[in-house]
Amino acid sequence: MSEAIAQLNETLLTMLQSETFVLLNTVDAESGGPTSTAISWIYAVSPSIVRLAVDHRSRLVNNMKVNPLVTITVFGEGTVHAINGRASVKQDPLLDVPFKMCCFDVEIDAVRNALFYGAQLESAPKYAKVYDARAAEKLDGQVFAAMQKAQ
Repeated sequence: MSEAIAQLNETLLTMLQSETFVLLNTVDAESGGPTSTAISWIYAVSPSIVRLAVDHRSRLVNNMKVNPLVTITVFGEGTVHAINGRASVKQDPLLDVPFKMCCFDVEIDAVRNALFYGAQLESAPKYAKVYDARAAEKLDGQVFAAMQKAQ
């Protein structure tokens, strides 16, 4: 594990300004244990702030409201990055989306290379949306537009 920096580098910033998926790690509000969930509604607002949109039906909303400490795991640049920060509600509910969502800003405390020594990712993981592609594209467009406008 390498030394931490306090913000996203240019490559991570660019990567998190287009569609990608990450692992969002939170502290479970009920058990107090760690949780990890794959999400794709993530957007880098700046080198020091990452914005997330989460469906209100998800336990993640309450987890981050109860304990704001999060780690976002990003696969890219041939490595695995761990972004540590504090989540705070940016907008609840998120406006102009078809169902109730909560928008969080994560203020970045540290970004670390989390891949074990001597290893390099040969490729980043890829995913496919297995439901109506047109509906997915429309929903993603609505969510990302709303996240970018969140006040």
